[in-house]
Amino acid sequence: MIGNNIIELEETLSTNRYASELISASEISEGTVISAVNQTLGRGSDGSFWEGEKGKNLTLSIVLYPEFLSIKKQFLLNKVASLSIYDMIVKLNPNHKEVMIKWPNDIYIGNKKISGILIENAILGDTLKHSIIGIGININQEIFVSDAPNPTSLKINTGKTYNLKECLSILCSCFDRRYAQLKNSGLSVLDHDYLSALYLINTPAHYIFQKQFISAVIKGVAESGKLILEKINGETVECDFKEVEFVK
Repeated sequence: MIGNNIIELEETLSTNRYASELISASEISEGTVISAVNQTLGRGSDGSFWEGEKGKNLTLSIVLYPEFLSIKKQFLLNKVASLSIYDMIVKLNPNHKEVMIKWPNDIYIGNKKISGILIENAILGDTLKHSIIGIGININQEIFVSDAPNPTSLKINTGKTYNLKECLSILCSCFDRRYAQLKNSGLSVLDHDYLSALYLINTPAHYIFQKQFISAVIKGVAESGKLILEKINGETVECDFKEVEFVK
């Protein structure tokens, strides 16, 4: 289903914005992918600008209608999207042991970011009316000029140049499988795979939580999507996205 309908754009401000306008004008089929050769105003989940050199990367949005999913379980969409990209990069990257998911939904190779996700949900009652999954993946870009602290790409890691259409096809296939798991109650698989790939899981590290420096270990992720940290004194805290910062 994912990618059966692909809308290819030469240039757009934002594929998420384009998808939203399409949905407002007339409902488009679930699994529709809007892909842009050049996205000039892409955004990350933290509101930052997403840098992408024209024609070198994947910048796209996927339209979903997950009306079966309650609002309190919407973080499962982050798991689906993150694992789909993770699966794709593992297929294309020989050094796949270095591929990880940094909570909530950035994809890393080693300590460098290769992909980001921006999910925008429309809510109807206590369920999700539609979701737009915005994805940026660095594929062939080798030089980054923004102030992003740690970008990388597949080409930087492997030395290979990739066919973007083939990469998109693999991503759609991976996303289709993970979304099917969500729809068919494969939640334990999604939870297990997400935690298994989680950056710094069960590893002592430093964080800034509610403006205070702490040493802690990631123990998991709550159903709400909050990060579960265990401090060195044994206290467990659940952190929202804006409450915690990873310290380099």
